[in-house]
Amino acid sequence: MLASHICRSAAPVQASAALRSRVARESYLRKLARPADLVSNFKNGDYIGWSGRARHAAYFTGVGYPKETPLALAEHVEKNNLQGDLRFSLFVGASTGPEVEERWARNGMIERRFPHQVGKGIAKEINAGRLDFADTHLSKFPQDLQYGYYSLAKKGGDRTKPLDWAIVEATEVLEDGSIGASVGATPEILASADKIIIEVNTALPSFKGLHDIYTLADPPRRLPYLITHPADRIGLPSIQVDPERVVAIVETDKPDNTGNNAPENEDSKRIAAHLIHFLEEEVAAGRMPRNLHPLQSGIGNVANSIIGGLAESKFEQLQVWTEVVQDRFLPLIDSGRLSYASATSIRLSKDGFRRLYDDWDRYFDKLLLRPQQVANSPEIIRRLGVIAMNTPLEVDMYGHANSTCALGSRMLNGLGGSADFLRNAKLSVMHTPSARPSKTDPTGISCIVPFATHVDQTEHDLDVVVTEQGLADLRGLSPRQRALVIIDKCAHPDYKDQLLDYYNMALHECIKKGMAHEPHMLRNAFKMHCAFEERGTMKLDKWD
Repeated sequence: MLASHICRSAAPVQASAALRSRVARESYLRKLARPADLVSNFKNGDYIGWSGRARHAAYFTGVGYPKETPLALAEHVEKNNLQGDLRFSLFVGASTGPEVEERWARNGMIERRFPHQVGKGIAKEINAGRLDFADTHLSKFPQDLQYGYYSLAKKGGDRTKPLDWAIVEATEVLEDGSIGASVGATPEILASADKIIIEVNTALPSFKGLHDIYTLADPPRRLPYLITHPADRIGLPSIQVDPERVVAIVETDKPDNTGNNAPENEDSKRIAAHLIHFLEEEVAAGRMPRNLHPLQSGIGNVANSIIGGLAESKFEQLQVWTEVVQDRFLPLIDSGRLSYASATSIRLSKDGFRRLYDDWDRYFDKLLLRPQQVANSPEIIRRLGVIAMNTPLEVDMYGHANSTCALGSRMLNGLGGSADFLRNAKLSVMHTPSARPSKTDPTGISCIVPFATHVDQTEHDLDVVVTEQGLADLRGLSPRQRALVIIDKCAHPDYKDQLLDYYNMALHECIKKGMAHEPHMLRNAFKMHCAFEERGTMKLDKWD
């Protein structure tokens, strides 16, 4: 569909001076539109891609997501009582702002959602069975979108364009029509869309020069990524856009709704201390260089404590190869200990963004943004020898980790990129408190369990499990050896004897059956979880 076929208001929209300073392509300014005038072009069942990128359990909210057009669509649905009657398949690199996606979820506007989401409202729709959600590795999502895997059942339209629409936020438009933006899966979403709406956000800096956008060829002629250091550039300085498919641009000055970071506590500081001590021992043993290997870290109080602890450590000239740059990386740069950070987006609190903008010259030459296919590439993660650090919901005594589904069934947010990193890193670390608070038990829910109720990261992929109680080094250990060290080093004292009793009973039974490689009592494997559902505690009087 050409731009001339798009319905707009007859009244022209005037571009502000701020918008003109950000849009170097004059033809785009002639397509300036009000979001409310675009909503009539959207049809029930449309496939829509948004920009936006942040992930990791309940800690992330999105960055770089469109704000004006999605909110105008939500207002249209509410004003015309179209809840449940105007529904879309929604594709985002990871997550978006709650004020946008949560509103769509409440209005029943999302029929299908891929591949990661954040928010109680959308999680409620997923778990109520009213919204189809498919979880996948973030390194795979962009290429699978372009392969057409998500649009196999789509009827009509251009089969080479899996999406009807791309709605993306940009910080700048160059003369050739390309854009600067938070990256994520935005390049592939733009390439996959029949019609494109660009929201130009004048409240943000342009981020010009921060991008390295590399376009992948399809297999079997895909070339290796020529990256051997986080600072290596292999692509273009902006995201390419086909100007013929840009049907409208929209001006916005709304900031990302990132909220504040989870505060550190004594447990998160103890976890960080255990891990940093372990890394120091790895250097002393000659298994790591003095500046370690590139670090990947998530969001949350544990991740914040680890990055904060590194700023006060002996390590220097640290490098980062990660998904999202978060607040604590800025003081790490200030300390002189972080030399370079490569990511796919920048997710900071309001104070963090203010700090970044105020001292832009200090941080600019130490940051680089890439597409998530590159940032999460297993090939590069393995080549660089990344140290991957992520937070699970629970870890079982044999080293399987559950990152997504509470009690095995209730979807929280999605896998994100944790498995991209943990499966391919030189050192794969899961950090978690030994127990999480609950309303019904003063100890809380044990994060070390006999058997994970859902497995996202397998026992084959984890090297280290660390809680505030201690650190379990699992490298080179058999399953039975892993169980004993995880219970001993990582379990909460209120659950340690109970977990050890399970292991000993399971071992006794399974040896008699000739199946003792990874011993379980199936009748009791989830008894702690069942007890929590029935009585509000994981503490048991007895196993049998």
